[in-house]
Amino acid sequence: MIFEAILLTVITAATPLVIAALGELVAERSGVLNLGVEGMMIMGAVAAFATAQMSGSPYVGLVGGAVAGALFSVLFGFLTLTLVTNQVATGLALTILGLGLSGMLGEPYIGVEGIRLPPIVFPVLADIPFVGPLLFSQDLIFYLSIALAFGVSWFLFRSRPGLKLRAIGDNHGSAHALGIDVIRTRYLAVMFGGACAGLAGAQLSLVYTPQWVEDMSAGRGWITLALVVFGSWRPWRVMAGGYLFGAVTVGQLHAQALGVAIPAQFLSMLPYAATIVVLIIISHNRRTTLINTPASLGKAFVPER
Repeated sequence: MIFEAILLTVITAATPLVIAALGELVAERSGVLNLGVEGMMIMGAVAAFATAQMSGSPYVGLVGGAVAGALFSVLFGFLTLTLVTNQVATGLALTILGLGLSGMLGEPYIGVEGIRLPPIVFPVLADIPFVGPLLFSQDLIFYLSIALAFGVSWFLFRSRPGLKLRAIGDNHGSAHALGIDVIRTRYLAVMFGGACAGLAGAQLSLVYTPQWVEDMSAGRGWITLALVVFGSWRPWRVMAGGYLFGAVTVGQLHAQALGVAIPAQFLSMLPYAATIVVLIIISHNRRTTLINTPASLGKAFVPER
């Protein structure tokens, strides 16, 4: 039963990483490098908590979180796609803005009891030993993350709009010459990524820790950026990576609870150290990285030029 409890916490810890990473994957496939995921995630967290408190419904809170992330992404899109600012600098600036703004907006909610998103229990299936609690008694966001993985995979590799989006990411100049609206497609991709980041933030304040805590995203936005590279811009690999990083996060928490004779600070840094190690390993396989990386990633597009 202890192993089952650990797996349940791994799923809860991995779900926001998976959702935010899948959203960022779509944005990057269109050629946009959005480093503002952390800011969008924390804005989604505070918006979801506040909306749930005002409406009394965690489901309305989910919508509020997704909308907040999408609106924040529109600002990013306006700056980088319309005004053609540097994507890296703009993403970093919006992350700093999101962390500061969320702290100010969330101040009245510090110490307020949160409204937890209830699990969806499937009759009979939830009673299956071991498997039932893991797969058939989870919250709505978990099931959305699974559906999102299927949907993103189908969209990118099985649909015509997905083919156009990947074409833009690979060569926006050629895509524009073929009549594809590059800016519009990138706006939609960025907004989708922002909504996913906001939904991931909502999971933090409504499920993972049903309360508002300043800076509760705790660097998860940066981990999702590494997950996209770790998964080679492939949805199912990204999802697997999300659960791997979720296991590392939960593992260090359980190690601290068991009193392992290792400094708590060292255990707390393990998820971020694992991120660095993974990126180092990936960097040595340049051939695979170059094959899968969208060629226009991070490059500005101006139709007149």
